[in-house]
Amino acid sequence: MGSNLFLGVIYNLIGGFASATNFIPFRQIKRWSWEVYWVIQGFAAWIVAPIAMAALFVPHVFAILAEAWHADPHNVALVVLFGALWGVGGLTFGLAIRYLGFALGYSIALGLCMVFGTLVPPIYHGQILAIAHTHSGQVTLFGDLIGFFAVAVNGAAGLSKEREIAPDALIESGEQNFSFGKGIAIAILAGLMSAFFAFALDAGAPIAAIAKPHLLAAARLDVWQNLPVLIVILWGGFLTNFVWSAILILKNRSYRQFTGEPGVNPMRAAPPAGDTMVDFDPLDASTYDRIAPVTLVANYLFAALAGIIWYFQFFFNSMAKTKMGIYDFSSWTLLMASIIVFATVWGLLLKEWKGTSARTKLLVAAGLALLIASILTIGYGNYLLFLHR
Repeated sequence: MGSNLFLGVIYNLIGGFASATNFIPFRQIKRWSWEVYWVIQGFAAWIVAPIAMAALFVPHVFAILAEAWHADPHNVALVVLFGALWGVGGLTFGLAIRYLGFALGYSIALGLCMVFGTLVPPIYHGQILAIAHTHSGQVTLFGDLIGFFAVAVNGAAGLSKEREIAPDALIESGEQNFSFGKGIAIAILAGLMSAFFAFALDAGAPIAAIAKPHLLAAARLDVWQNLPVLIVILWGGFLTNFVWSAILILKNRSYRQFTGEPGVNPMRAAPPAGDTMVDFDPLDASTYDRIAPVTLVANYLFAALAGIIWYFQFFFNSMAKTKMGIYDFSSWTLLMASIIVFATVWGLLLKEWKGTSARTKLLVAAGLALLIASILTIGYGNYLLFLHR
């Protein structure tokens, strides 16, 4: 199957929605610390889901990985290394959401991720000058520029929010740990390191090249060729996150929470309806020091669900990458912009901007409009490319 701009954009939009939605199940987890549910969602997202989906769509997936290793072990090791470096970004990204909220955390961290992840691969391969000398390439790069400017606008909205929002409003929206200074530092690190996923996908092209003829020989769609690459990348990502989560679990003795000892979920909302932060019955002393079995099972399910939803952002992005032609680097921008758009919408629905001024809300709306304009402009640039093929 060849390039298909429309499918490429649609796949990235679906992936963006998945990424922006994956943190929602975390808000339903009761009396668990961050590191406990983070390692569970990581196992589901970075080990279980990629292997299951690749095994479902790609015949002989582990034989393909073995072939890639024998052909060039250094390349496979590089993909794992980039995945591990991306894992630092994924780890700090979770903290950025904790301190900045959905809308602002996504816009700052993913905005920087979008900048580096979009431009570094074509610069590395020496394609950027050739792209910049074509009309379609100029339009596509202009779309990237719009997206970068949108990130700055969203950052201004976040700074304005910190100056205006009341503490009780932060608690109502689940942002009781909101801290712009701490959050922005973590978000910058998250954005820089998260871009390594784009580098890993680029470095994993030889693995995809091995997978493609296997798919065609089995009468399967070549759109699945990047699924084995995701397995390798996410092995590296899981390693980083597992090590850090294990350190926190041992340090905080939160390993007891796996079997029912209570902790505190820093991302759990406390709306006015009466739902409490710690979720225990003040009239029943037996609920003070143990999590009810039903609640414990629900915690595992919500954490795993968050991980599976998260995985689908790259499942669909890996498909989109095969449909974007020679400007497949712009697929990364489309994914990041889509994530920020949907995260901003979630932030509005979760009332993260409640209590802010009309000026701040205008900045949020402007940032959202610019991101949508970025997506449309990049799509148009790719469309121009297809017209002149």
